[in-house]
Amino acid sequence: MSKDPLSEEAPADFLFHVRGVGGVGKSTLLRQWQEAARRTDAVTAVVDENDVHGVQQAMVELARQLAEQAGPCKEFDKAVEQYRREQAAQADPMLVEGEASVSSRMVTQAALGAASLIPGAGVVTAMANPDAAAQGLDRIRAASRTRAQRRGGQGDETGMSRAFVCELERLCRRQRWVVLFFDTWEQTAQYLDGWLLRLLDEEFGPVPANVIVVLAGRDELSEREWAPLRDQVADVPLEVFTEAETRSLLTSRGVTDIGVVEAVLQLSMGLPLLVELLALARPRTSADVDAGGNLADVAVERFVQWITDPERREAVQACALPLQLNEDVFTEAAGPGAEGLWEWLCGQPFISGRGDYKHYHAVVRASMIRQQRTHSPQGWTSAHLRLAETHATWRAAVEERLPEAKRWDDAEWRRHRLDETYHRLCAHPGTYLTTALEHLVHAAGQDAAVLRQWIETLEQAAQDTADTALIPWAERLREALTGAEPTLTCLGLMLSHSQLSAESRSWAHTHRGILLYRSDQDEEALTEFDRAIAHNARNTQARARRGETHLWLHRYDQAVTDLTAALELDPTNARALATRGEVHYQADRYDQAVTDLTAALEIDPTNAWALATRGQVHYQADRHDQTITDLTAALEIDPTNAWALAVRGDAHRQADRYDQAVTDLTAALEIDPSHAWALAVRGQVHRQADRYDQAVTDLTAALEIDPTQAWALAARGEVHRQASRYDQAVTDYTAAFELDPTLTWALAARGEAHRQASRYDEAVTDYTAALELDPTLTWALAIRGQAHQQAGRYEQAVTDLTAALELDPTNAWALDQRGETRRQAGRYDEAVADYTAALELDPTDAWALGSRGQAHQQAGRYDQAVTDYTAALELDPTLTWALASRSQAHRQAGHREEARMDVEQATEAHPDDLDCAFEKLMLETVEGRFEAFREQWRRLLTSSVNPQDETKASYLRLFRTVLIEPEAGVPEATTEVLATHPGNGDIADVVRYLAELSVLEGELGERARQCHDLIMRRPSS
Repeated sequence: MSKDPLSEEAPADFLFHVRGVGGVGKSTLLRQWQEAARRTDAVTAVVDENDVHGVQQAMVELARQLAEQAGPCKEFDKAVEQYRREQAAQADPMLVEGEASVSSRMVTQAALGAASLIPGAGVVTAMANPDAAAQGLDRIRAASRTRAQRRGGQGDETGMSRAFVCELERLCRRQRWVVLFFDTWEQTAQYLDGWLLRLLDEEFGPVPANVIVVLAGRDELSEREWAPLRDQVADVPLEVFTEAETRSLLTSRGVTDIGVVEAVLQLSMGLPLLVELLALARPRTSADVDAGGNLADVAVERFVQWITDPERREAVQACALPLQLNEDVFTEAAGPGAEGLWEWLCGQPFISGRGDYKHYHAVVRASMIRQQRTHSPQGWTSAHLRLAETHATWRAAVEERLPEAKRWDDAEWRRHRLDETYHRLCAHPGTYLTTALEHLVHAAGQDAAVLRQWIETLEQAAQDTADTALIPWAERLREALTGAEPTLTCLGLMLSHSQLSAESRSWAHTHRGILLYRSDQDEEALTEFDRAIAHNARNTQARARRGETHLWLHRYDQAVTDLTAALELDPTNARALATRGEVHYQADRYDQAVTDLTAALEIDPTNAWALATRGQVHYQADRHDQTITDLTAALEIDPTNAWALAVRGDAHRQADRYDQAVTDLTAALEIDPSHAWALAVRGQVHRQADRYDQAVTDLTAALEIDPTQAWALAARGEVHRQASRYDQAVTDYTAAFELDPTLTWALAARGEAHRQASRYDEAVTDYTAALELDPTLTWALAIRGQAHQQAGRYEQAVTDLTAALELDPTNAWALDQRGETRRQAGRYDEAVADYTAALELDPTDAWALGSRGQAHQQAGRYDQAVTDYTAALELDPTLTWALASRSQAHRQAGHREEARMDVEQATEAHPDDLDCAFEKLMLETVEGRFEAFREQWRRLLTSSVNPQDETKASYLRLFRTVLIEPEAGVPEATTEVLATHPGNGDIADVVRYLAELSVLEGELGERARQCHDLIMRRPSS
């Protein structure tokens, strides 16, 4: 440890493996190394088979010891709490693929319906078939929420491991060294080996260079698993004492008789533990060291025999019976005569352990156990029964403060139950085997580490008693632990025991059902729950869990039946109440869902899942504030709940609080970067906030997580469409539809992209294909009508819009568009009737008011036109086109002063608007100031326009010919305009402009009259 861990020339070793036979001194060496490390101000921690039975327990114990020396490990403590919350939650019944949740319907409706309905803007309001789009959204969400929650985080210590490595990094910034000792590796490697290799491979984050890992065990490291690190392992093999070393130790202990020394050399075979025990026995002659029998037994027997104080001798023997010792257990085991001997016992060479608990060296304990069992069977039984009763008494004291349902969750209660079981097995192995197996059933219902600890204890009892009935059970259970599904296999073994009670069988089937449910074997799980209930009809958990499984399979009535039956047996079962609330929620029975979830929270206000689920029910009802209140409360209990953060973010989105939405969704993604649903929703937030590039980035990231998500592709296409990137939109919509040919809204949305790109025939083709897939798509009929309208096919437009209104007479937008079609076709009275009907449905529709004004104006009803324009502007003062049109109506009605006020206001507010500029120049021209504004006319009429808008471009060329470029020829310009097939309404506007110009004197007036007459004599007039 004097080396520099960061040195490139001579770096310090960081991985040691101490190995040797039992009793050779591995644990003693580790203790010495730990003391030496602490003298250099290193922080250290050590675990062995007595401390831990799983990865999570190992990390907790290591972190506890490190915290005692260097202060709290706060981040790790948070990770442990999160892990335990996930285990407690176990299976949160959630949505599955194929059925759209109402939440997703609302997301898609709001996310895809956001454009204002003004001429040319298109219809986005109904762009999504809510169920079709929502199924895609649910598939994204399912990947990041359902399965992980269904499994309840069981068996995954990754988050804890990352936090543990972070704590190591924090400690290493302040300490020169952090040393982690793993003793009895031959036992603990079965569950720690893979985890430690992953840690050293930096799978959980970079391991600081000043972390040292020391392993100690009897066997060499596994060749295959440790091969990548073999060159990094500093191998420390421990050998037995040489003859000289043995003689030296004996001399230091005062054993110098030549005969005695020779006898010890022969008996101990140089094993340090046995040499020490024989030396402490102070033999005076070689006869005192009898080489007959097992050498360990002889050494231990001689050590005990030569303890001259009878109370100490009895204490040493009695305290070998417990599996682990603290001062309380010592007092009960050794009896009243051993008062004051605890410290003496702890100082013996065969005693080890940290903190409050000590234990005998396995070699010494095994020898003492054999001697007591064989020399005094009655004393053996009595002593174990006495210790069993002691632990039973302590267990009963714990039960006074614990409800029955919480007992197996309590570590202290489990320890006393385990020790009591061990001692009863040792006293009467055959009699107590069935009871022990019944306890083991409940242990299997905890986690793998608890089950392993119980099986190891059963195995220890089998070894200590040498009972022929117990040994086979221990061997079979030990073998089951090494399989792919250890808990499931162990429960199956216990069910093979014919004497198992009906209640225990019921619990075994229940635990098997839960395990099968978590591994997605739903029908098999239901079979196990059925068997559990058959053995015990009052098994509340089996009924509740069967209800959860029915929920997962969408069998809502069966789920409610089971959960209600469970609640009749136990009305205080908060989990069953919350799950029934979830069933009602998924079955769209929101009031009943809120009732059950609220009742569950009254029993257990800390149930974060129930809070979050009730929040989502409020979310469906568009109660954003209540949604946020519940989700915030859930997040106060569990700040790492990425799903709750994401849903709260979406609630903020629906309430138009985009910054808060992004904050929550980003926080969710920091916790879970693979949360595709959160990415997709954040993309929608950016889209609604007009941040199209960021929206595309997020939706693309969601697609990288799962490229098969048709919905996400279509949503990205929608972003491109709204950003006027029509070709990219078409590409995404096409890819989405190829992935999912039933995604009708994506097909129709592609049609909308074509329409907005003025590709009207392609648009109609897509709308028609969408309608063939689903003839009830009212909005697709309506928007196909708009495409026909924009292509000048007014009769087909009216047909589609009328059909849409027959399907949905309350579709104000379709009424608006039919009115617009009729106005453009010159059917002004019918247009006014449609606009009026739309306004009856929505009196706040400023666009309909303005358009009705246009119809009145084109019909020559200027006063009514002005009234409608004024009402529209009161509703929406930003409608520039309505202000410009009102100016035109005033001017054409001869109200020049009012016209000037309107046009000045319009051009001041929108100086770059071509329509406003045109109306202002028309006013100046009809008032005789053409020459003064000729240059402004030239700039306006030579302005660039969208090349796809052929009609508008031809209008500009026509007026350029009439006003400033007569050489272009009026007949040719007029013919060009008529060739674009403008609507009658648009022609009427042109004719009125020309009529105003026709009254002017000179060549300008003549050209205007010529153009006017050519248009009026056109065949279609």
